[in-house]
Amino acid sequence: MADPIFRAPKGTHDILWPESARRRALTAVFADIVEGAGYTEVVPPMFEHVEVFHRLGDATDVVRKEMYDFLDKGGRHIALRPEQTASIVRAFSEHRPTVPWKAWYEGPNFRYERAQKGRFRQFDQVGVEALGPEDAHLDAEVIALAWLFYERLGLRRVTLMLNSLGGPLDRARYVEALRGHFSSDLDALSADSRTTLAVNPLRVLDSRRPEDADLVAAAPSMLDHLSDDAAAHFERVQAALDSLGIPYMIAPRLVRGLDYYVRTTFEFVAEAFDAAQNAIGGGGRYDGLAEEMGAPATPGVGFALGVDRTLMACDAEGVFDAPTTTVDVFVVDTTGGDQALSLTDELRRAGLRADRAWDARSMKAQMRAADRSGAALAVIVGEAELESGMVALRDMRGDAGQETIHRSSVIDTLLARLQ
Repeated sequence: MADPIFRAPKGTHDILWPESARRRALTAVFADIVEGAGYTEVVPPMFEHVEVFHRLGDATDVVRKEMYDFLDKGGRHIALRPEQTASIVRAFSEHRPTVPWKAWYEGPNFRYERAQKGRFRQFDQVGVEALGPEDAHLDAEVIALAWLFYERLGLRRVTLMLNSLGGPLDRARYVEALRGHFSSDLDALSADSRTTLAVNPLRVLDSRRPEDADLVAAAPSMLDHLSDDAAAHFERVQAALDSLGIPYMIAPRLVRGLDYYVRTTFEFVAEAFDAAQNAIGGGGRYDGLAEEMGAPATPGVGFALGVDRTLMACDAEGVFDAPTTTVDVFVVDTTGGDQALSLTDELRRAGLRADRAWDARSMKAQMRAADRSGAALAVIVGEAELESGMVALRDMRGDAGQETIHRSSVIDTLLARLQ
């Protein structure tokens, strides 16, 4: 076994082929969908001044317990990003692009939390953020984009959970209602939830501890504390989703894990997973976040989808498989390697995926390598072929066998065969 120092740190993992290719393909699907809706890619830094992430809420576990933060060599307090919405909004505040500003992102985030299946300390997300309009139809648009993404991957057992947290005054009223509810039977709460209650009662609703289950289930509903404006916004979101044919379930205790959410909040859950760990993505409105970062008051809405958990859901449903091959063509050259050098270069320039063997291996060894590559076709050059200006073309997957063609027609023949 390798020395622990030379193993991936706890909560991280190496992503090798074919899983790496699968993840790249997932990002390509996502980019195709959201760029088709006018979203443009933003690549924020992986670390920010820690104050950027304090906007997530000082009472959240993300800020209190999970951030990787440190003083850099210049004495600045820096944090690795635990999520990217705050970074995108910081970029909006800094650069002031024209609104509506529709951005998408992908990449790793970092949280120091208990490592478990599908939950890592370094984890990838894809997501979108839209800043400017407060139109409820924009809420429906971002939800619809995530829904289309899951559909495009082949997922069918995903449920959309929907709620509204209302405006700041609605939220304040609800927080006091929760405080009264949980305080009425304080001894029944877990010690951790009692601590959370003192800081932010909303976070108690996130508890998955068995001793908290009954009190959480009996908690007041946020929907009973919405203002008329917030209720109308939420009804318009629902009507838009209904018109788009996107099914959803109202979840009046859904608050998500970050404090910047207002009004629409939503979560996607995979039915194939255990209920305690079934969230694969989510988001909502954060209308006050840009103003907190120094920009003019600018409404915003977005989502983040977990790549690891989404792929786990794909595995559970048997969809969006990893690729099984790395190349289309494998070149076998028993004449010293010069032909393999030139042929693979020609094939790659023609847009074909091509590989070769090395170190002047025997014909048998090179054919084994061709078979392992998963290539559909092998181009073989031996002494006889070299002298006659021909190559042998062997079908590696079917029953077509082997044929001999002229060296000059290799590209056209391969392109025709691999269409």
